[in-house]
Amino acid sequence: MATLQEKITDRSAHIAVIGLGYVGLPLALGFARAGFRVTGLEVDGHKIELLNQGRSYIDDIDSSELAPHVASGLLRATGDYDVLRETDAVFICVPTPYDAQRAPDLSFIRDAAVGILPRLHAGQLVVLQSTTYPGTTDEVVQPILEQSGLKAGDDFHLAFSPERIDPGNRDWSAYNTPKVVGGLTPACTRLACELLSQMGAPVYPVTSPRAAEMTKLLENIFRSVNIALVNELALLAERMGIDFWEVVEAAKTKPFGFMPFYPGAGVGGHCIPVDPYYLSWKAREYDFYTKFIELAAEVNQAMPYHAVDLVTQALSRRGKALHGARVLVLGVAFKPDVDDPRNSPAERVIELLMARGAAVRYHDPYVPQFRVGGDVFFQPPTPLDSVPLTADELGAADCVIIVTGHRGLDYRQVVEQARVVVDCCNATHTLEQVPPTVVRLGAPFPSE
Repeated sequence: MATLQEKITDRSAHIAVIGLGYVGLPLALGFARAGFRVTGLEVDGHKIELLNQGRSYIDDIDSSELAPHVASGLLRATGDYDVLRETDAVFICVPTPYDAQRAPDLSFIRDAAVGILPRLHAGQLVVLQSTTYPGTTDEVVQPILEQSGLKAGDDFHLAFSPERIDPGNRDWSAYNTPKVVGGLTPACTRLACELLSQMGAPVYPVTSPRAAEMTKLLENIFRSVNIALVNELALLAERMGIDFWEVVEAAKTKPFGFMPFYPGAGVGGHCIPVDPYYLSWKAREYDFYTKFIELAAEVNQAMPYHAVDLVTQALSRRGKALHGARVLVLGVAFKPDVDDPRNSPAERVIELLMARGAAVRYHDPYVPQFRVGGDVFFQPPTPLDSVPLTADELGAADCVIIVTGHRGLDYRQVVEQARVVVDCCNATHTLEQVPPTVVRLGAPFPSE
């Protein structure tokens, strides 16, 4: 029987990917493009149906990329875990959210490991890709899999390789972004590196799964801390009467020692709002308190409140109270030009506006439905539908707040037809002249 190394070399290895979301689907497609047979495991029946029809449900992947590999039989999806009995490698790409108290929720990882357990066989490679705290691979996944009687590192291979997906980024994808790999043993690392390198991107090995897990957290905490820095400075700039956006542009001219980050109504996506809490939670096991990291998270979590305060001030200037006001939110995706609303700051902004008595509507060309509420900030679970961005809609709003600055929106129309605009992301910077009806986060309050 051929070894896994031989199957990787001749590309006869059968690969399974558990979780076909923003991370799993690009990975599955990447292996299929490299000539491997890939089966995706997914609990969402609608996603299974779409993928098996060759239709993509993720903006970063066109159906034209997907369909040929489905038609050739290299790529398919199923909800049946028994397919793992015939696969040579299994990648776990499931969500890792946190709960209401910001404690890690590893239930999806545990469920995936439990699903693998009765189908695990000798020589198989299991690679965790879900973002998590250092120790998850050997403290959570390994003990579950070893209930099979097989020993990790001896009978089967186990490794961690963090996902590095940036939704909406057309330059860096799963196919060319370098991959970090840490295996339980040198042999585990070597095989995982060899398999992942088949997609064409460089692979960087580290000495352990924990080092690879910490690498992912460092990458995203770096962003969290720097975003918190500019958020805090933006608040100071407002009080000092300085346009902080101008300051960032000026600082960008320095060719060394500076990297631009931008303020906003908060941070979103799967990783940046979540990862700092994963590490802070784990650090307490070692009697270590990550004060710097937690302070950054605190600053970022406070920004939706500041955005709502700006709306309140802008309305008050015109003799209008927030309670009873009609507010139109532009952009609920977590970043411009993507269809991903996970942990978007718009969720908290909308909840706070509703809790203070505002009637809220939203427009986002990428997110047709958006759900808020069902938490301590706004009790009733509230599904919302995107409304058209029309002159009537803009004119009927007492205030328009731009949370996410999608590039395809006509901000000239917004400024001309809205009574007052609160711009949290400097989306109006392209206008030749910004009228005093526009209040910008991080800039002096306009004089009448």
